[in-house]
Amino acid sequence: MDDGLAQALLACGVTLVEWQGLHLPAHFGDVGREWRAAREGAAVFDASFRTLLAASGEDRVAFLQGMLSNDVKALAAGQGVYAALLNQQGKVVSDLRVYAEAQRLLLDVPAWRATLLRESLERFLVADDVELTVPLDCQPLLGLEGPLAVAVAGEALGVEALPAAPLAHSRVAFEGQPILVVCVSQVERQGLLLCGPAAAAGPLFDACREAGALPAGMRALDVLRVEAGAAWAGLDMDENTLIQETGRDAALSFSKGCYLGQEVVERVAARGHVNRHLGGLVLAGDRLPAPGAPLLADGREVGYVSSAVHSEALGRPIALAMIHRKHSAAGQQVTTQVDGAPVPATVAALPFDPAAIS
Repeated sequence: MDDGLAQALLACGVTLVEWQGLHLPAHFGDVGREWRAAREGAAVFDASFRTLLAASGEDRVAFLQGMLSNDVKALAAGQGVYAALLNQQGKVVSDLRVYAEAQRLLLDVPAWRATLLRESLERFLVADDVELTVPLDCQPLLGLEGPLAVAVAGEALGVEALPAAPLAHSRVAFEGQPILVVCVSQVERQGLLLCGPAAAAGPLFDACREAGALPAGMRALDVLRVEAGAAWAGLDMDENTLIQETGRDAALSFSKGCYLGQEVVERVAARGHVNRHLGGLVLAGDRLPAPGAPLLADGREVGYVSSAVHSEALGRPIALAMIHRKHSAAGQQVTTQVDGAPVPATVAALPFDPAAIS
């Protein structure tokens, strides 16, 4: 974390937490207030839990077209696509976003999966003119979430026109520094990602606050993304998970041609279903099960919890869980565990809908 951003966060009363091996803001004193800002106004958060890798070289498009699960070749500069890198068994190494620039492709990946993603890609580089690097000139600095995110960013950056199509991106200048603005939400709502050199992070954070954004931490962001049913790589999907089990079908192209893991993806599509998939749980009581806590039904294990939070929308604990399809219909009753004690849970459709949950 840049010293300027660290000082700006401390001035706002930040509490830090270790998150997937990173030191990140947990909250700024009131998670509920931060959550409401992201839902109803604008919240600004430290985006260093994401990492950008740059793919350069003449063969970058052809190479990634053959590796990633979505159509990279179709991108024009300023456009982006959601994709995944799968292994040969069709399991998820990581999901990612690809942003096309004139001379390079930027790969936006969870920071805790960046090294694995890079090493996995580099294993397949032989004679290809491709170089994968971490571009210090352009790393995720801040995210803005909420219906007022674009207005706040426009005022903070001093520009009127910002990218509006999903994953579209453009560059603007902020205090002499180049900032890449990407139209993307981390929690499947309305948001922007601001990327650039680390030195710009602190002044940009202050400018977003002055424009009306409330500082938010990872706890509020985690609640928002679990409520939205958004699986994150390394938490809810990994090398033991088929991409179609996660509901992230937007990462797949069925018309682009061959890519790593495609045969498995096609077989699953031909079969018409997977044997388990990511679903929601509404939990009894007020305690949260740990990741990996088993799900039981009819005396048998039928899945496991991957993420659990106290929902601000529902006022009770909820979770994402991998659930066998025979027990995955909304309303089904299952049981999980907290510290060895049974906790009843009701399966819920994703995203969580307060109107449909009593």
